[in-house]
Amino acid sequence: GEVLEAYVSKRRDRKAALVCLKKLMKRYGKAQEILTDRLRSYHAAVKVIGNETSQETGRWLNNRCENSHLPFRRREFAMLKFRRLRSLQKFLSVHASVHNHFNHERHLTKRKIFKLQRNAALIEWQQLSMA
Repeated sequence: GEVLEAYVSKRRDRKAALVCLKKLMKRYGKAQEILTDRLRSYHAAVKVIGNETSQETGRWLNNRCENSHLPFRRREFAMLKFRRLRSLQKFLSVHASVHNHFNHERHLTKRKIFKLQRNAALIEWQQLSMA
């Protein structure tokens, strides 16, 4: 699973969901399908945007989304050092892109292919960091 973006907010109300959805839509465009859990604030936010027909809610529909955030959940304890939400958000936005770049899910590929992908990612990362 690939993490598109991670957003941090103090509350999980309609206002926070709206901010998140607007940021995502601004960056990735209008979504054909939005998978969420059954939290009512998501439905209210999607209703405000006017994208109600594209929202899918279900018990296991967003498992990929939830599982892609598991590594983030494990590091939450270490992230308590961040005193401001803004500094945590800056870290997360950079971390998501770096995590996607290097996370090749070793258990799903053969070792030879994994090593080739890892080396290609390292070379690309070195080129990006030199520029």
